[in-house]
Amino acid sequence: MDFKKIKSLIQVISKSNISEIKIKIDNTKIYIKNKTFIKKNEKNLWNYSKISSSISDFSDRFSKIEKEENRNQYLTIKSPMIGTFYRKPHPDQEPFVKIGDKIKIGTKVCMIEAMKLFNDIESEVNGKIIKILVEDSTPVDYDQPLFLLDPNY
Repeated sequence: MDFKKIKSLIQVISKSNISEIKIKIDNTKIYIKNKTFIKKNEKNLWNYSKISSSISDFSDRFSKIEKEENRNQYLTIKSPMIGTFYRKPHPDQEPFVKIGDKIKIGTKVCMIEAMKLFNDIESEVNGKIIKILVEDSTPVDYDQPLFLLDPNY
């Protein structure tokens, strides 16, 4: 659910006699409680400044959540071992993958040398290479991020 839909939902609730509402869509849970309703001169009035500031606060929090989700939309290929990272099968050859390449499960993305053995590292996910996080011929640790992938290519 995007922010505009949530904001319009808040505005609809603020203009109604609904005191609270709970909504769950997939993993998104929304709970809106309308505490701004006041009674004055036997007429029902709304305190719009409180609603407006609530929407503004909600907007700020939602923006932070959206940024975090965007950051988490990429997948990471991590090193399965300690060793030396190599992007190419041989110094005179092209790298296994480059930024922008679309890869599939089983695509060889690099090699890691450990104890004089060269281990082929294959992708376990489909995606598009967004970023290469390690320089060629450098040491890597176990579980160190090597590549960022966009699964929605």
